[in-house]
Amino acid sequence: MTQEAPERWEGLSIQIHERDTNDAGSRGSRSSQFWANPDVDGSYTVRNSSEIRVHGRHLAFPIDHVQSLATALSALITPSIPNHRVAQYSPRYRLSFTLLNEDASAGNAFHDWDIATAISQHIKPVLTRLKALHNFTIESQVQLHAPLAFTPRPIDNIFGVAAEDLTVFVNSAEWTLCQCIFLLYQLVLTKASASSASNDPVLHFVIFVPSADRRPLHILDQTGAISPSTSFLLPQWGGIVILNPDESSPETRLALPALDTVFSAFSEHLLSLLGVPNLPPNVAQASSSLTDWQIDALLRYRTLSNSKGSQDTLRSIVSLVDQIENMPVGQDVRGDVQGALNALEEMFASSKASLVDTFHQSTRAFTLSSRAFFNPGMLALLYFPAEHKYAVYTPMFASAVIPLVVAALKELASWRRQRRTNTLKKNIPEGTVAVVQTT
Repeated sequence: MTQEAPERWEGLSIQIHERDTNDAGSRGSRSSQFWANPDVDGSYTVRNSSEIRVHGRHLAFPIDHVQSLATALSALITPSIPNHRVAQYSPRYRLSFTLLNEDASAGNAFHDWDIATAISQHIKPVLTRLKALHNFTIESQVQLHAPLAFTPRPIDNIFGVAAEDLTVFVNSAEWTLCQCIFLLYQLVLTKASASSASNDPVLHFVIFVPSADRRPLHILDQTGAISPSTSFLLPQWGGIVILNPDESSPETRLALPALDTVFSAFSEHLLSLLGVPNLPPNVAQASSSLTDWQIDALLRYRTLSNSKGSQDTLRSIVSLVDQIENMPVGQDVRGDVQGALNALEEMFASSKASLVDTFHQSTRAFTLSSRAFFNPGMLALLYFPAEHKYAVYTPMFASAVIPLVVAALKELASWRRQRRTNTLKKNIPEGTVAVVQTT
């Protein structure tokens, strides 16, 4: 008799089965069911196997290697994620894809591209797997003039971009990257107003086509040699791919075969920016899509960061109210703070039941605490405290106050002289002639 799974599971549940999925007895219905139903009970399952691969929340691994198994499980459940690359969490992101021609007037430039198909093949599957964490809006544009802010180094018959030039590769002064004109695809899980879309953080993905007189353009490594990579990632900003077109081709439309390599790099950049961890190097996956191990690890990472962020923000609010006198704390701020506290309590209460619910509560706590901290009523006094007001208004009133103070001092001196004269007159006996000298 099979024991029914409990409605609530305590923490992390990992089931280990010693039966080998590769032996003759397991190649039938049991092995097929193991890989065809990866999420039967929502827990993690480890099955003995000579090959190492994952599918859903299942892991095939030789369980007789206990230490290697423990290392693999640790890397799958709590992988290392480089925080400096990952963009700050937001429920919604705008993905901006831009085709930049450095100088289309020099010839051999691209005026159009098959971006809809490239996004459908390379980007949309990733966004669909991440729909539990974010909503996405995708935009694109083509620019015909996008000069660099520096001059690439001529080396023999090529031009090179040094490693130190990569940090200033984006010419923000002349590249209008946020003014996208064509909405391609929108994955909406909750209703969002058009005004909020402009406030959503933007992740940029840029194809840079160098001018005809600066081709081919390559990235140089630290030693000055040509790097085999034509793309690079700017942490928390986006990714850039340098595309050197074929000089013999007169095409002005960037076709899908050329975009496949570019958007494969963009897909990897997107995963890095959103914090999706990589699988351990010795673990293969049964399908090309993101595994549930990766999604769950990302949910844990975002839940932890949202929880820490909301708690730090709430402490900052308390510290500001204590330090700044007359800090206005309206009813809306109090409601957001109380809502964030309630969300944190619900997050900890649901942490043993559902990872997705725990994540959603952490997101709610982070959103409410941030909204309370950046409330307009509090920001006004935060950026313009009482000391600032004194410094601004004192010079304005000084010209009017100084004459009043001088006149008051003169009147006080006159009153004191008059009072001293009257006192002396009272002290002189009647009938005596005296000369009273005043100064």
